[in-house]
Amino acid sequence: MKSDSSRRNFLAAGLALPAGLAANQTSQASAAPKAAAKPAGAPAFRTLGKTGIKVSTVGFGCMITSDASVISRAIDMGITYFDSARVYQGGNNERMVGGCLQGKRDKVVLSSKSLARTASDAMAHLETSLKELRTDHLDIWYMHARDEASAIPDELVAVWENAKKQGKIRAIGISTHNPSAIVDRVLETGKFEALLSTYNFTVGTNSDAAFKRLSDAGIGLVAMKVMAPARPGGASNAQQMKNAGGPLAALKWVIKNPLFATTIPSMVDMEMLEENFRAMSESYGAQEAKILAVLNEQVRPLYCRMCYQCSGQCPKGMPVPDAIRYLSYADFYGQFALGREHFMALPQEVRDVRCSDCSSCAVRCPNGVRVAERLIRAQELFA
Repeated sequence: MKSDSSRRNFLAAGLALPAGLAANQTSQASAAPKAAAKPAGAPAFRTLGKTGIKVSTVGFGCMITSDASVISRAIDMGITYFDSARVYQGGNNERMVGGCLQGKRDKVVLSSKSLARTASDAMAHLETSLKELRTDHLDIWYMHARDEASAIPDELVAVWENAKKQGKIRAIGISTHNPSAIVDRVLETGKFEALLSTYNFTVGTNSDAAFKRLSDAGIGLVAMKVMAPARPGGASNAQQMKNAGGPLAALKWVIKNPLFATTIPSMVDMEMLEENFRAMSESYGAQEAKILAVLNEQVRPLYCRMCYQCSGQCPKGMPVPDAIRYLSYADFYGQFALGREHFMALPQEVRDVRCSDCSSCAVRCPNGVRVAERLIRAQELFA
């Protein structure tokens, strides 16, 4: 149908790369060894806001990692920041990460997150996280996925504050896809010390004002979803994107912003690890800008920029940015199960909506995303 046809055309087209760029980098890739005994580059470090915690500018997002040897290798290479969550892989992710850290806990900055909406659930989540990660404290504990001020009640802030007083966490964190919606509440509490948020080359300056206010207040910033669609798992043009330098350019784009102390790209194998590690010692320049300009236009109809200007536009109550983001997990990251898990957590009345029943779509994306096509695809794929 229309949405499938659109995606097939996109994947078949590949990237219209700048002249000579693809061929040059493809030859470099084929000539390079699969894995070097000594990593190319060296770690770089920044301080996470007023926490005083020193972190490598490339951290490790453990969410979809299943190979423990990749995490162990990252520690040996000098990456110091590792991010997990109570909800990742049904709790198995924390267990796996905890096993990797035995004998190395003092070398890393460790964070985890809780989706809890009540004080009792949050306290239980923390105790379970500490047990599974085999540690007596977290360096950062995030109040996870808070995209509106109402999701940050005083009751929960008190739980995080008490955990810090008890020495179970070093810093109080919060994660969000929409920093502009919560910045006032975060600053009002005066308790948060780290904020984890979406930041990549497609998002651009959407949230810059919020990030500046947070940084000026001494809150350390951590970037997630840093690749955008620069490494789409399972897509036929994934190798071309990689050979053209898309993932590396995307990571360099984020690191060049000094407001962000670190990043948490997902890494599932040694090749990804080696490539991401290089970003700490290589600069972002004109070549990277050309790569991302091409990629940005290629994904414009498909990838949500998370500007949230479409929020509330759907008369049937479909949370448009969220649904399109869940689809991105499947289409761009090769994580169908993760996307479906998020989609199925939506209220039943939202899951029952079928955009194909509408004669026209009320939602207009200022960034050119084909909203109706993407929502129809998400509904067909997940529901």
